[in-house]
Amino acid sequence: MQDFLFYLNLGWEHIISLDALDHQLFVLALIVVYSFSDWKKVLILITAFTIGHSITLALSTLDIVRVNSDWVEFLIPLTIVLTSLDNILMKSKKQTLMKANYYLALIFGLIHGMGFANTARVMIAKNQSITIPLLGFNIGLELGQIAIVFGILILLFILLTIFKVNQKDWVLFISSGVFALSLKMTLERIPF
Repeated sequence: MQDFLFYLNLGWEHIISLDALDHQLFVLALIVVYSFSDWKKVLILITAFTIGHSITLALSTLDIVRVNSDWVEFLIPLTIVLTSLDNILMKSKKQTLMKANYYLALIFGLIHGMGFANTARVMIAKNQSITIPLLGFNIGLELGQIAIVFGILILLFILLTIFKVNQKDWVLFISSGVFALSLKMTLERIPF
């Protein structure tokens, strides 16, 4: 049980810590087009990301898939650039964008999962089963994402209902900011 709680906390920290800006920006870019009333759709969306993340984390930890960490560190912010750019370009087609986000979450989750693989390989002993560590980590990750998502959705609810912010303006503003930050990260991490 102690191992499970250790990895649960590690998964939580992986998304909640200040070092997880790229992860937080990706979650923000994914959910910015939703409103508080869409919370069930958002939970499914975030779970799709976690599933993708879990698959490649497991494959990478088992050494079935191995990608150069420089490329992974470059691809992670690139997924954020593409997601936020999609929000900007598709801002008038919200329903189409929302459907596309499920696929983006799953596919880009595959890339993000490789980002923690090197650390996981080192932490999990060779003779240790990966089931408990990966289960704990992924549940912690999911709980952290849910906490961030509900924080963002509550903020959006306040902005839309109390301050009467236009949702299209909100999407454009947030997506543009996320685009700029993630583009900077992407350019800084070009692997050649």
